Amino acid sequence: MPGFGQLLNKQYLKGLTFIFLEFLVNTCANFNEGIMLSFLGETERALTSINYGWLMFYPCLYFFAMWDAFKEAGGGKAPYSFLPFAFCAYSVTVGLMVSPKATFFGVTFGPVFFPMMCVIPGLIIGFILRKIILTFSKSDALG
Repeated sequence: MPGFGQLLNKQYLKGLTFIFLEFLVNTCANFNEGIMLSFLGETERALTSINYGWLMFYPCLYFFAMWDAFKEAGGGKAPYSFLPFAFCAYSVTVGLMVSPKATFFGVTFGPVFFPMMCVIPGLIIGFILRKIILTFSKSDALG
């Protein structure tokens, strides 16, 4: 849950702010009902129960809070360590937007499972882009 990492890092005001924002977005997006319906296999009902205007805030909030907690705990010292988090936020947001139309072999994964599947390409793109930038910045420094 966004904010818990900040609480563990003893950043109480920031953590409570993220928790408040998570509750706000979750409630306004009707996300819990969408999650429940998705897990019950009622994908079509889940697709219509979600408020997409609100839910599109969730991936950015979630991945920013994760990156912030990671960075503050000492993991963000490597250059461009934010890229996998940023590309996950982007790919999950796009996955959420196209989830009503995304059908594979006659199966619609819906507003919960399809965006979750979009984490994988977000991570792959973020790590590859980070590697490319680091490789070119090292070669520029050498030559």
